Amino acid sequence: MAKLTSKASRIRTHVRVRRKVKGTTERPRLAVNFSGQHIRAQVIDDVTGKTLVSAFTTEKSLSDSKLRPNVKGAEEIGKLVGERAKAKNITKVVFDRGGFTYHGKVKALADAARQTGLQF
Repeated sequence: MAKLTSKASRIRTHVRVRRKVKGTTERPRLAVNFSGQHIRAQVIDDVTGKTLVSAFTTEKSLSDSKLRPNVKGAEEIGKLVGERAKAKNITKVVFDRGGFTYHGKVKALADAARQTGLQF
């Protein structure tokens, strides 16, 4: 059997995680994604299939801050998505790490979102 690439391995892990993690209207799903250059975080209601809140490093409002896809950038995106969720009266979410290991950037984003008042 051929060895899986790191991306294929992450996708397999993500599929396994998504079997268990479902966002509802009461507890939407906080999904994170890290590419080589950007960070994305979305709060999604899987029942209706709609994104309630999002924060991306590609936003025009963040273009002057020069956020990178590292721990510091993940903290900023976590704070931003937490503040936006709180503004829409979302206090409890289910964390979807997207198949990434809960370490480094993923942990930093989650901790920053918790500091704004989101409960996982």
